[in-house]
Amino acid sequence: MQTAANAYQSYLGEKPTVVGNAYKAREDGSTMKALAWFGAKDVRLIDAPVPDITEDDDVILRVTGTTICGSDLHLYHGEILTLQKGDILGHEFMGVVDRIGRNVKNLQVGQRVVTSFQIACGECEYCKKKLSSFCNRTNNSSLQEDMYGQRDAGFFGYSHFTGGFPGGQAEYVRVPKGNVNCLPIPPNIPDELVLYLSDVLPTSYHAVVDTGVQKGDIVGVWGLGPIGLCVAKWSLLKGASRVIAIDNVPSRLAKAESIGVETINFSEHKDVVKRIYELVPGGLDIAIDCGTFHEPKSLLHKAQKAMMLETDSSEILNEAIKAVRKRGSVGIIAAYAGFTNGFNIGAVMEKGVRLIGNGQAPVHLYWTEILNDYIMTGKFDPRFMITHRVPIDDFPELYEAFDKRIAGVEKVFVETKFSNPPSEGAPKLSRVKDWQQ
Repeated sequence: MQTAANAYQSYLGEKPTVVGNAYKAREDGSTMKALAWFGAKDVRLIDAPVPDITEDDDVILRVTGTTICGSDLHLYHGEILTLQKGDILGHEFMGVVDRIGRNVKNLQVGQRVVTSFQIACGECEYCKKKLSSFCNRTNNSSLQEDMYGQRDAGFFGYSHFTGGFPGGQAEYVRVPKGNVNCLPIPPNIPDELVLYLSDVLPTSYHAVVDTGVQKGDIVGVWGLGPIGLCVAKWSLLKGASRVIAIDNVPSRLAKAESIGVETINFSEHKDVVKRIYELVPGGLDIAIDCGTFHEPKSLLHKAQKAMMLETDSSEILNEAIKAVRKRGSVGIIAAYAGFTNGFNIGAVMEKGVRLIGNGQAPVHLYWTEILNDYIMTGKFDPRFMITHRVPIDDFPELYEAFDKRIAGVEKVFVETKFSNPPSEGAPKLSRVKDWQQ
């Protein structure tokens, strides 16, 4: 699939952008540890050249914290198009400014920053509205435009479908348009509280705001990975009267229950919709899909996916559509990428369901609000979802463990040689090989 996709994108040619995706290596030949993709379930820690200033708007970071995201598992399984061997992965990271280009006037060497997972130009019609993930000028993927009609912004470490930019699961990273895509962090805030401003916190917040959760709503959340857990927590903070979450991993169900969420284990309740109507006879006001497209439940969708008759499964969306009340809303923050069969479009029309594709979250729209109004005030402490801390050397093993959901793993803080010690209330350093299976 990757060979064909890369060949087709090459045939289509690259779209023009205002940033390049390649970086210049440092003249001294120095290298860094970085996590790279080489095939399905084949990620390796490599020695890669340390990036230098390549364009005048660049910022080079020494990475002090990075992590793995549920959407990285789509790359791990080779299910995102136009991956190429040796691509450096990772789109959630923060660090200390190491070098700056001559056009960067708002940052200084030595300053702590967190970086958005998207690369925004700061000047197009979307960027002017802080809709950074929808930037028109940083993703060169002709294939994405061919499939979707338009292109997202470029993303770090997420294949050439999103621009082919080397990612932040590394000791250093080049940030194009660094004057736009770096958020300065106050010195008294520990890394564990702000690293996730790069993606998971704005993404989950966006799902709740964009889908329209209001005070008194009954909200259903499909999937209790880090995004789902945060969606549940944001929904409660926004005044939801009840939040009901669906998953089948015991540790995740227990974590959700500990923050006041009702749960449904779909291994015990095979008919999720029936169970929801037992709990909420009138149906949910809001349903938010935070699940995954690469793990279909039914034999029918497993077979269709295996035979490449569909890329994504519609099972979760169909459950959500049936479970909401008439004129209810269904938000899609799960990272669907292609095409699906068996979608219940009739129920969408006949029930008047508001089906909302949330899109990749515009981090710049929310990250200052979340930092100032929720993190610094103590209203939202991201450490509730951090279960482990590991060194960068463990990244290959971490991908396998995260994929298998062992040891209650949720969000992980991955440290580099530049990281500070763990803050109070955050997990201490461990090794994946020592986790209880």
